[in-house]
Amino acid sequence: MRDPLVNISPLDGRYGNKVEEIRLFLTELSLIKFRVLTEIEWFIYISNKLKLKGAKVWKPTELKELRNIYMALDLEEGNRIKEIEKETNHDVKAVEYYIKQKFKNTKFEKYGEFVHFACTSEDINNISYSLMIKGAVEQVLNPVMVSLTEMVYKLGLANKNVAMMSRTHGQTASPTTMGKELINVVARLEAQLSQIFNVKMKGKINGAVGNFNAHSVAYPKIDWSQASKNFVQGLGLEHNAYTTQIEPHDYNAELFDAIKRFNTVLIDFNRDVWSYISLGYFKQKTKKGEVGSSTMPHKVNPIDFENSEGNLGLANALLSFLSEKLPISRWQRDLTDSTVQRNIGVALGYCLLAYKNCAAGLMKLERNDKRINKDIDGAWELLAEPIQTIMRKHKIEGAYEKLKNLTRGKVINKQKIAKFIDKLKIPADEKKRLKNLTPSKYIGLASQLVDDYEPKMF
Repeated sequence: MRDPLVNISPLDGRYGNKVEEIRLFLTELSLIKFRVLTEIEWFIYISNKLKLKGAKVWKPTELKELRNIYMALDLEEGNRIKEIEKETNHDVKAVEYYIKQKFKNTKFEKYGEFVHFACTSEDINNISYSLMIKGAVEQVLNPVMVSLTEMVYKLGLANKNVAMMSRTHGQTASPTTMGKELINVVARLEAQLSQIFNVKMKGKINGAVGNFNAHSVAYPKIDWSQASKNFVQGLGLEHNAYTTQIEPHDYNAELFDAIKRFNTVLIDFNRDVWSYISLGYFKQKTKKGEVGSSTMPHKVNPIDFENSEGNLGLANALLSFLSEKLPISRWQRDLTDSTVQRNIGVALGYCLLAYKNCAAGLMKLERNDKRINKDIDGAWELLAEPIQTIMRKHKIEGAYEKLKNLTRGKVINKQKIAKFIDKLKIPADEKKRLKNLTPSKYIGLASQLVDDYEPKMF
């Protein structure tokens, strides 16, 4: 095997051990294995379900032998198929020939021509890719995405009452709680997860241009439309009855755009956490032996969030191209999708890497109450909003302007606020309520909103 130091892609080199799970579904070997699976299952289906004239119904022990061809397919067998491809210069035909070779001198050899029966290569490819993507998303990405969202949720619950100063336009603004800001992110991530979960992976097996031309000539009495639907659904995919030679990949675009939106929310989150670390609201747990800067020994850089942001950006660039390109094919078929699809694993690999980066960063966070409290406790100008709102309530003209004159560009403290309140012509109970208000108490329903949030994905 090639040394990781000479790989072109960092997913196979530097980050190889962090995306290992996705190799089960989105490598060249995975594609070969799922092609063999599709060919074998189609062979079984037309034999045992459709019982085509000339085919044979196989016994359970024989079905086990057939399925073992793809279940036992390893790197060595994959390379055998690649050797055949060197002669055929056609990857799917190489799979067909491989299966026929496996049939040699067995009870299956006589029926070898029912392998790849009435199929175009895309019948095999589209189902293979759908199964690969389905496995990668449902078994690898979705659990990590849900786990990451749950981490943010738990962090939100733990910090629901931690008042902190907001910043709008980079300037001090009405207080919030750390928990509420985190729950905002959870709500956004869950909305996109819902979209991702609802995308149905599709498949078709209807011949050279989608009309069952060859099927109908060979076996005109078979309801091929229904047979195709049953086969595709039997593999756990949604059937697409209306295609050209290729399944049009619209579901790919739908899925990749939804993942991209999840990633965009996470980019926003990474940048915010990075900024809170910069402000000192979070410290990062240190690990013995690790270095933050090659020249500044004191530094603990927020590299996990930076790496996550960078990898999400790269993933989104690839996902954008995939979703824009894959649904487009000239007339009944061109081959531009074939080479592009081979990069689906790259796009989803960078997603997985980014999610793990972000999770690693969250695990290192430590809230810095001293810094948070210093900011909010020293910002009495934040009470300009509730004071002028109470003044409006009591129909005091120019309420906004009066508070603007008091606070804008000036240093405000508790005493100045109290003195201003004392002069207001409002009921005594309102004065008392305002004078008891502090910046850290002025958080509205932030804590309650955290409690009210009901997670849907975990």
